[in-house]
Amino acid sequence: MALQSTLKNMVLSLGIICLASSAILAGVYALTKEPIEAAAAAKTNNAIRQVLPEFDGEPEMASIEAGGQSYDYYVVNKGGAVAGYAITASASGFGGPVTVMVGITADGIVYNTSVLSQSETPGLGAKCTEPEFAGQFKNLDPSKTKLAVKKDGGDIDAITASTITSRAYIVAVNNALAIYKAIREGSAPDVSTGASVSGSSDEWAGAQDSEDAQTEK
Repeated sequence: MALQSTLKNMVLSLGIICLASSAILAGVYALTKEPIEAAAAAKTNNAIRQVLPEFDGEPEMASIEAGGQSYDYYVVNKGGAVAGYAITASASGFGGPVTVMVGITADGIVYNTSVLSQSETPGLGAKCTEPEFAGQFKNLDPSKTKLAVKKDGGDIDAITASTITSRAYIVAVNNALAIYKAIREGSAPDVSTGASVSGSSDEWAGAQDSEDAQTEK
């Protein structure tokens, strides 16, 4: 009987501890949820203002579907007309997804870009956030620029020793342009998740294996 009573007390104590822990976690979540959401919204709004020219009012969020996936974007207006679109797109880099917000004017010019998140190698791929590389996409006319690194026959200077990251950034920009085109034409965007922008998939796989063996090239 004493053993049964002890077991009951232990179960009861554990149950109370679990309930208390759940209540504490719920309270912490409730307290931090709003500040976290506010910080995320502020980061997004700052990025939108960075990648687009001056606009009236607040950006309007919308989305478009492709391949069962939803892509969010923001529309801004100036003087009662659409001034541009802020589109978030990503591609696989060396250390994980490289997520870029791309500002595209109503006439299809890439006004500016901003990295929202990346986990590339410090001192190498992480330089994708610096003006020396990202500045190449400012006021870029995609009809007059081949969006690929120069070693792939394009017009973009790759980050030194970080071709994989550079390709990923370019794919993200190309994805944003595909979404922009779909928005304007009312069609489904044709987007890519990888960082290959030219050559066959086998050629890309071989290049990636070679670069992975040497950190980033």
